[in-house]
Amino acid sequence: MATLRKKHPRESEAITTQIVLPNDTNVLSNLMGGRLLHWMDITAAIASYRHCGRVVVTACVNNVAFTHPIRLGDIVTLHAKISRAFNSSMEIFIDVSVEDKVTGIKTKSNEAIYTFVAVDQLGSPIGVPEIDPETEQEKMRYDGALRRRQLSLILAGKMKAEDATELKALFVK
Repeated sequence: MATLRKKHPRESEAITTQIVLPNDTNVLSNLMGGRLLHWMDITAAIASYRHCGRVVVTACVNNVAFTHPIRLGDIVTLHAKISRAFNSSMEIFIDVSVEDKVTGIKTKSNEAIYTFVAVDQLGSPIGVPEIDPETEQEKMRYDGALRRRQLSLILAGKMKAEDATELKALFVK
């Protein structure tokens, strides 16, 4: 396999903006969760593609937090960033914010963690470059990604709990 250079975190992100239209809402005039998931999936796919330059597929929606409702007419910004790259998979954090129509101030309303896998022309997994976290938040998310991955592998029966060294370190003093 060819050597892949480490990527700067800002080469591995995507920002999209949407406006909540009537067709995007439920009977309470709130953005439907499925529509937000769709927007997050696309934004995470763009960040993943930018990171590896390959076709990417959604492997898992690891976590979604619908913290605050998003209303009809709100302007929504989705910021997706690779938190860590493994062999062929990438963990992506998506932060969702809503813009105040009067002040323009953006307030975080939701977040999610997705996993994407890079694939070749036959659909087989292919290697992706690592990232170099720089900010405190990037380092925190980078470190947490390995624990989240180990937990996911344990739950899927692909790793034994005793082999999850990063998870065990949380409980052993």
